Amino acid sequence: MAETRWLDDHEQGAWRAYLRMNTVLGAALSRQMQTESMLSMQDFEVLVHLTDVDDARLRVSELARAMRWEKSRLSHHLSRMEKRGLIGREECSSDGRGAFIVLTPEGRAAIEAAAPSHVDAVRRHFFDVLTDDDVKALTSIAGRVIARVEATDTCPSE
Repeated sequence: MAETRWLDDHEQGAWRAYLRMNTVLGAALSRQMQTESMLSMQDFEVLVHLTDVDDARLRVSELARAMRWEKSRLSHHLSRMEKRGLIGREECSSDGRGAFIVLTPEGRAAIEAAAPSHVDAVRRHFFDVLTDDDVKALTSIAGRVIARVEATDTCPSE
């Protein structure tokens, strides 16, 4: 077994700063989303995935894979969203085992109402404090980390 490569002071500072940034930014965006739209960030993410596809419908397994959620967790969340009228379920005519999650008119109205203030908050809290070079560096860093994780980790829904 290989010896642990501990983080040096510089790496530990960067890692803890990243974790803290993720925590405070996520909390601020969640508060803004809940206060202004009565949606959770998880609701918003589901609605984003549905609006990103032409027919506003996805199989639960596709949605779970995209969100990297276990199917059971997603199923419970979707049930709550369905009770609120944000999404619906439709049987798949070609496959009796599966169902589609579909965006309802209420769900579309909710995301269309929430998106402008969410984007304003993302810009205010995040992009307005970054330079163009920062954004390019962050894009590069994120791409490399995502590629590494996805190459070595399996999605929990699979």
